Amino acid sequence: MYIYLNNDFVEAEKAMLHVSDLAIQRGYGIFDFFRVRKGVLLFVEDHLDRFLHSAKLMHLQVPYTKDALHAILKDLAHRNQQPESGMRMILTGGYSPDAYQPVASNFIVMQSPLVVPDATTPKSVSIITHDYVRDIPEAKTLNYTMGIWLQPKVKEHQADDVLYHHNGVVTEFPRCNFFIVKKDGTVVTPAHHALKGVTRKRVLELSRKGYAVAEGVVTLADVLEAEEAFLTSSTKRIQAIVKIDGRMVGNGTPGKVTTQLLHELLEAERNYVSENAEG
Repeated sequence: MYIYLNNDFVEAEKAMLHVSDLAIQRGYGIFDFFRVRKGVLLFVEDHLDRFLHSAKLMHLQVPYTKDALHAILKDLAHRNQQPESGMRMILTGGYSPDAYQPVASNFIVMQSPLVVPDATTPKSVSIITHDYVRDIPEAKTLNYTMGIWLQPKVKEHQADDVLYHHNGVVTEFPRCNFFIVKKDGTVVTPAHHALKGVTRKRVLELSRKGYAVAEGVVTLADVLEAEEAFLTSSTKRIQAIVKIDGRMVGNGTPGKVTTQLLHELLEAERNYVSENAEG
C-alpha cells in the first residue's frame, strides 16, 4: 500500500512525520474522508470542496489546486488497487518552531480497505446525549477529544453513539449528522454548529423530492416527540435512532421515511458509480 506524503508516493511503512508537527504537538489540522466504491471515488467533488473550506477556516494553506488534489487521489487509488476502501486526506499545522504558530502544512493521503454492505434495512441504534459544542464546528478538524473521551460513557449505557447538544439544542454526533422526521412528515436537520456532511447534503437533496425539508433548530424535546430520527455519515449511510437516553423514539423501530431515504441513497451511490466508472 502507498501513502501520498508531500509531493511523493511512498510505501506506507516508510511514511513519517517529525514530532514537531502541530498535528502531534497540539492536534491542529484538518482531514476529510470518503469511500472508494468499485474503484470510483464516491462523491469526491463534495469532499474536496469541504476539505478546501475546512483549510480556509483553519488558516491552513493547501499546496494544490482542487484539480491537482483530484489527480493525486485518482493516482493513489490506481497504485493501491483497493476498489472497496476508504481514503483520508490530512492537512497538518506543519513543523512549527515554537509548537504554536502554523507554518507550511504537511499533506497526507491514506487508503485502507473498507467494505460497507448494501443493507436495505436501516440499522437500529441507541444513543445518549452530552452538552457540548465543537470548536469551529463547520471545519472537519483532527480534534475528536470529546468524542473519544465519552466512549466509556457510551459503553456504560450500552449505546452506539453520543449526540451533542447545547442547552437542549441539538447539533451533531462526533462523526455523524442528525435528522428527525416530525409527525407532519417534515424532515429536519440542525442548521448551526454542525459539520455540513456530504451524506447530509445528499439526504437533503433526496428528501426535497418527496418530503418537506428544513434546516433549523432541533431541540431534545423535538427529538422525543418525533416520528422518526436517524443519523447519516459516509460509512454508516443512514441508521435509525430508536432510543435516546433510554427513551424510545417513535415506535422504536426504523421508520418509513428513514427506510425510503436509505433506499434512495443507495440508488444515488449506484448511479454515481455508474456515471463515473472508467472504461
